[in-house]
Amino acid sequence: MRKLNIAIIGLGNIGSYLFKYLNDNKKILTEKNNCQPVIRYVSAKNKKRKRNFKISKNQWLDNYLSATTNKNVDLIVELIGGAEGPAKKLVFNALKNKKHVVTANKALIAKYGDQLSKIAEKNNVNLEFEASVCGGVPIIRSLKESLIANKISRIYGIFNGTSNYILTCMEKQNKSFDEVLSNAKSLGYAEANPSSDLNGDDVSSKLKILSSLCFNSFLNNKIYVEGIKEIDKTDIDNANKLGYKIKLLGFAEVLNNKIYQRVHPTLIKKDSYVAGIDGVLNAVIVDGKPVGKSIIQGEGAGPAATTSALVSDISSILRGNIKFPFSLSSKERKNLVFDDIKDRFFSAYLRFEVIDKPGVLSNITNIFSKNKVSIKRLIQNPYKNNKISSIVIITHKSKDKFLNKTLQQVASRNYIYRTPKLIRIDNI
Repeated sequence: MRKLNIAIIGLGNIGSYLFKYLNDNKKILTEKNNCQPVIRYVSAKNKKRKRNFKISKNQWLDNYLSATTNKNVDLIVELIGGAEGPAKKLVFNALKNKKHVVTANKALIAKYGDQLSKIAEKNNVNLEFEASVCGGVPIIRSLKESLIANKISRIYGIFNGTSNYILTCMEKQNKSFDEVLSNAKSLGYAEANPSSDLNGDDVSSKLKILSSLCFNSFLNNKIYVEGIKEIDKTDIDNANKLGYKIKLLGFAEVLNNKIYQRVHPTLIKKDSYVAGIDGVLNAVIVDGKPVGKSIIQGEGAGPAATTSALVSDISSILRGNIKFPFSLSSKERKNLVFDDIKDRFFSAYLRFEVIDKPGVLSNITNIFSKNKVSIKRLIQNPYKNNKISSIVIITHKSKDKFLNKTLQQVASRNYIYRTPKLIRIDNI
């Protein structure tokens, strides 16, 4: 029986779960893949940390980088995290030394994926990263294999469970952003420092990877990113009254032979499929020909879901499948035209809190008119003290740059009580 010697580098929640899973399911994995996975070595930052499984003395590596040159290692699983430092050194060295690599590191792949792919190709080894995007949602392999016959025009969806959980709880539990965030941390749905989840960076990294696979392009950093930190309960309630829900979505789409990548809170109709994806779930939707619309949803994070993706990649290597990391060779991938969204057309929700005095509303509507932004719906709600009023405007489709110019000009007026809001609307 063939064997594949594995080194797991990083023994946090995911690394520990993977270690136990591979040991507990060695027999079935061997039978299914006709090759036995053997955990030859492990390494982590803290050797003395108490763990609920046994590691033999012969398995532990004091120097994690030694795995990259060890003749008894065929495959390295990188679970350190981060785009720089130890993770970067490990993966670059591993591929250069002709070791297969499996990783859950979206930041590393989003930043250095093109370089790493070339090294893997040169040395005829695998670089697999199914676990880097949406955990238990098998979208990477679907794009590389199941959907390979399709010309994809758009990929979009909910790619971050933390932000989705927060928005869901704000809507259903009538709680503030800060209250929900605190609860998410206590439940383990949010990190102690959740900034990358909340500011959109996490989704941005995932979207770059998906976009590259969809359009056979190199990774591209031209992407609009906006998080959910400014969304408050008032916006959630207003959206609900207007027949919408607010979701943090990522989009990569082809329009007029240009690719647009964007991440931002979005108002979507309550009866849309994506609107029903609540809590920590992720969902990815692919529009392509001939398949039409393809939808995959599932747990986006956590040790179990991530391990499912990691084992899928490990199993592919156990079977001897040597594939290009991004489906095509680096010579076949393209430098396509990516554009920013300033000239893309959107409908939008805008909210202004203003000092309630004569002439304010007419001044606002005049600014909209001068910037070629047409108003579809306007709702004015005075607050109880009658000194402050909320004005909500839904626009017809207009160029993004005109919408933002309008927002900025209104925001500069002396009747503005609080920073205005703009949330794009998408008919998905």
